[in-house]
Amino acid sequence: MFLKVVFLGTSGTIPSVDRNPSSILINYNGEKVLFDCGEGTQRQMMIAKTGFRRLNNIFITHLHTDHFAGIFGLIETLSLNDRKDKLTIHSPNAIFLRKLFEMFGYNNIEYEIEVKDVKDNSVFEFDGFRVVAFRTDHIVESYGYAFIENDRRGKFNRKKAEELGIPPGPLYSKLARGESVEVDGKLITPDMVLGKPRPGRKIIYSGDTRPCETTLEISRNADLLIHDASFTSDLMEWAIETKHSTAKECAEIASKANVKMLILTHISARYSKDQSPLLEEAREIFDDVVVAHDFMEVDVPFRD
Repeated sequence: MFLKVVFLGTSGTIPSVDRNPSSILINYNGEKVLFDCGEGTQRQMMIAKTGFRRLNNIFITHLHTDHFAGIFGLIETLSLNDRKDKLTIHSPNAIFLRKLFEMFGYNNIEYEIEVKDVKDNSVFEFDGFRVVAFRTDHIVESYGYAFIENDRRGKFNRKKAEELGIPPGPLYSKLARGESVEVDGKLITPDMVLGKPRPGRKIIYSGDTRPCETTLEISRNADLLIHDASFTSDLMEWAIETKHSTAKECAEIASKANVKMLILTHISARYSKDQSPLLEEAREIFDDVVVAHDFMEVDVPFRD
């Protein structure tokens, strides 16, 4: 199962020459999930060659236009591509989006659009993974999202299998898939030859927020933390007033949560030409950190 993150938009508040407004796509073995949908996201997807097929769910962190205005163009693009499958949009204050869609006449579009409300600790189950919403600290109702892969079965123990008299071949494959088999009239269950379940991969996307305990707790031991890093610490007062985070604060969360990798996003236009101040500030606290840029792709490997 491959797991890839594609950064479609990494700017803060307004687009710049090199950065589109916020949008991140996670591709899980071909199933695509979009987190935020800033203006022009459908064009970013075309440039990145992500394709629109199997994009069935969009999660919006909050209803500032730089995080959801791209939905309208994307809906039209999907329609012109003869989409038939249902599109589900998950958002705080879902009734607001429903009313906008009614105004735009999307109730009569060729495919079904469902808008689901998001609350703190909402859990959305999918095949092989779940998405968990957690409340964040912004100037409007806002949520971050945790993409959590289901636990994987433990490793197959060939030595135990041999001791149980199981002949090599198809029976090994069945046991590794979690199926029981029979050998010489004896039932062999998977737990007899498989190790402990292995935790799935975890990606955290904070959306726009001040540092908060909810982000820290859900990020513990995550493979990847993608966090709002709008400013450097010399602009702390502005970060507090606008309810954003500094690069240093992101790094502190990453360090405390013991994440494997930190990616800084929602980059203010004042760092358009030079993002090194953000990176240098974060690296004073946390080593494995990069500043996101549009069309950056990150493969998230299995932990073992």
